[in-house]
Amino acid sequence: MCFGYSGMACTHLCLVVYTEHMEEEFELTYLVARLPDGYERSHSNEILDIYIPASAAHPTLRIRHCGDVFEITKKEPVSGTDSSHQIENTIPLTEEEFEDLSQLPGKRVRKIRYYYNDGAQDYEIDVFQDGLEGLVTIDVEFASNEEKARFTPPDWLGADVTQETFIAGGMLCGKTYSDIRADLERCGYVAP
Repeated sequence: MCFGYSGMACTHLCLVVYTEHMEEEFELTYLVARLPDGYERSHSNEILDIYIPASAAHPTLRIRHCGDVFEITKKEPVSGTDSSHQIENTIPLTEEEFEDLSQLPGKRVRKIRYYYNDGAQDYEIDVFQDGLEGLVTIDVEFASNEEKARFTPPDWLGADVTQETFIAGGMLCGKTYSDIRADLERCGYVAP
């Protein structure tokens, strides 16, 4: 609710607040072919994602606890269904806000994220836990579509699954490895 404003002024003020944490994201997602040497020595965090609403087949609203950071995020493709170029709206949360929101019915996924650098590129290696144990994905972020187009993946990256719906966070949440096994096999994935 906006107090002391009416009409267009209120809409503009709310829009400014909402877009303050909005950013474009240029990202490719891969399955791992093999884990790179030394990845386990990289900085890492345990991440708990809860996707809301639980009733959605593919929820796009996520609350996240990562280290000492709590946030709520909504990600949507900029154009059509291209998952490599999205708009990400993120709002920081307090721990108390996260705890309250985490009581809502939602689909959960837990992973350990390793922040790995090979000297030329940063990688986010996600080692999934619990029911998705055995799944490892790698996200590679870029500053632009042009930079993304110039990327040559190293040999330890497997299939590019950026456009595969089954691997999206909102689709993985609440599933087990056996639920996605056929899709992973279709992509040539072998658990490391």
